[in-house]
Amino acid sequence: MTTNETTRRFATQWLVRPTGLPLIRRRCLRCKSAQYRAHGKFRINANHKLLDVWLLALCVGCGETIKLTVLERANVRTVDPTTLDRFHGNDPALAASLLADPGLLRRNGVTLDWDGAWTVQKTTVDVSEAEVVDTSVRFIQRIPIRLMKLLSVGLDVSRSEVERLVADGALSSTHRLSGKSSSDFSFTLRRRPGSAADGPATEGEVCR
Repeated sequence: MTTNETTRRFATQWLVRPTGLPLIRRRCLRCKSAQYRAHGKFRINANHKLLDVWLLALCVGCGETIKLTVLERANVRTVDPTTLDRFHGNDPALAASLLADPGLLRRNGVTLDWDGAWTVQKTTVDVSEAEVVDTSVRFIQRIPIRLMKLLSVGLDVSRSEVERLVADGALSSTHRLSGKSSSDFSFTLRRRPGSAADGPATEGEVCR
């Protein structure tokens, strides 16, 4: 927290965290759905010293299974034994880290849908009396989110209100706020004490 004689200025932080595995976007060949859900399950095929590993996902519409290639014809000696055990144990944390790999997504021709799978955790600081609030936003994991939606959730106001704040110059950032991003950034909110935007901070605010 920082203050000076002329302006009541506070500093706070938001952490963007995953709350589960994102949906996988790919057109299903059996139904009209374009979303698959991974549950952290892997399939392993060993052919002598060569190993194939796939991450399994089920279509949310019809339950059809797809396999995302993780390893293909890999020599078993090149695979870390701990990682191999995690494949066999269907480790959901390993599935989450693999889905965060842009290379794996490109190889398999899929994208991710993070809607409903992230949360904003805010520093527990009462900024209700602040005239200026400087907020740093840090992503715990690479989660591409529309920043207008992120700001709407974090400030607990509508997206149209966020757009109004930006247009009025009350909310500013050196980071481009349009479109999606997963990069850490900061923004400044100039507000009247007691206004609705960014009231008393709470932890674990979940994106709806």
